Amino acid sequence: MTRVRSFLDSDRVAWDEFVLRCSDATFFHRIGWRDIYQDTFGHRTHYLLAERDGAVVGVLPLVELKSVLFGHALVSLPFAVYGGVAAQDDESGSALSRRAVELARELRVQHLEMRNRVSREPDWGRQDLYVTFRKSLLPDVEANMAAIPRKQRAMVRKGIQRGMRAEIDDDARRFFDLYADNQHRHGTPPHARRYFEALKAVFGSDCEILTAVDPQGHAVSGVMSFYFRDEVLPYYAGDLAQARELAANDFKYWALMQRACERGYRVFDFGRSKRGTGSFDFKRNWGFEPVDLQYEYCLINRDTVPQNNPSNPRYQAAIALWRRLPRSVVNAVGPVLARHLG
Repeated sequence: MTRVRSFLDSDRVAWDEFVLRCSDATFFHRIGWRDIYQDTFGHRTHYLLAERDGAVVGVLPLVELKSVLFGHALVSLPFAVYGGVAAQDDESGSALSRRAVELARELRVQHLEMRNRVSREPDWGRQDLYVTFRKSLLPDVEANMAAIPRKQRAMVRKGIQRGMRAEIDDDARRFFDLYADNQHRHGTPPHARRYFEALKAVFGSDCEILTAVDPQGHAVSGVMSFYFRDEVLPYYAGDLAQARELAANDFKYWALMQRACERGYRVFDFGRSKRGTGSFDFKRNWGFEPVDLQYEYCLINRDTVPQNNPSNPRYQAAIALWRRLPRSVVNAVGPVLARHLG
């Protein structure tokens, strides 16, 4: 029999050991995220663990989001591109899903959201907006350079010719300035700097910041990446407006790819993008092919799948207004809004 129960603090080691060996699991299933959700954002977590014969056979991290603007939801996982059930077999996976639905009803949320890479609940509502981009790294650095399509490869070489160089930062100070500037230009509320500091503190060397600097030593573009098993995932990024002229963003991702290859990593996960966006086209131009993400929704106290994303026309006016606000206001108020966006 498979038994599903709530996570206990004494389960930390067993949880992460299972996540490391389970093919369904991702970096976002690591138990350290529970600390981030609770301590940095103040969200209530509901982490579920499936056991059989005393051994962990599945995990399901869940976070409860409450917002006046966006409603009441149970999500696996907010601020993550991947989530949902990670299980070693169908029995344990189904048991976790059933318990999640029961919990959603007990909490009286509007919906339960699972951010799956593959479909697990075909009868649930779904959102087809997002795709992910993943590609195997070749063992040789120059072979990876040659595999970049010609036009994008020319941009990488342009960044090199302009004197760009990559530096690894020990803290999030330079990165946050680049990130906040980028978020402001795109009309998106930024997270607080302490969130990025918490990620560095919780995940250590598995969370790394690479900064692209110009010949004068000025930080122009940066990326915070996560390392998991044999994969690297560039996750949060930021840049200044002049980054395009210097080809700093192309250089940045090439520098990360080169670094990952030299360290023996085998998969470059370019992360999530929305169809019809600039980031979608950028990743396609790098030779990555989109793979649909299976975001599935069990509707509890609502009739339609939520559309809490910038593609929703309701948010366009808010985005335009946000871009016009002073940077000091954006950095102060933004994190309060961002913690509910999920």
